[in-house]
Amino acid sequence: MEGAANSSEGLRYAEYTRVPTGAGKGQAELDRGLAKTMIAVGLGVATVAFAGRYAFHLWKPLGQAVTETAKRISTSSLSSYYKGGFEQKMSRREAGLILGVSPSAGKAQIRTAHRRIMILNHPDKG
Repeated sequence: MEGAANSSEGLRYAEYTRVPTGAGKGQAELDRGLAKTMIAVGLGVATVAFAGRYAFHLWKPLGQAVTETAKRISTSSLSSYYKGGFEQKMSRREAGLILGVSPSAGKAQIRTAHRRIMILNHPDKG
């Protein structure tokens, strides 16, 4: 009986320690595929990092050129509104500058310009 018990224990041990030949190949292929994926991800991250570094070095001179150009353009030329100081009593000239019409404009043109500015600046707009 002892021999039978030893042989059954040995058999059980052999069942657990024996690795099927097909399972080993599948694991090796899986490991190789995982390694290839990790290498591809690493190369992708490195490519993005080098491209970002290159773009950052290009951006510095470009940013300086944009800043200099923006300083050269006067802000008053970008706006059509009058930015000057106001007199104690508004003159016809100053009213024309604020409305964007000539001082010799007629009443209809002044009313149209006034209505346009009032609509643009009205709090209920939008």
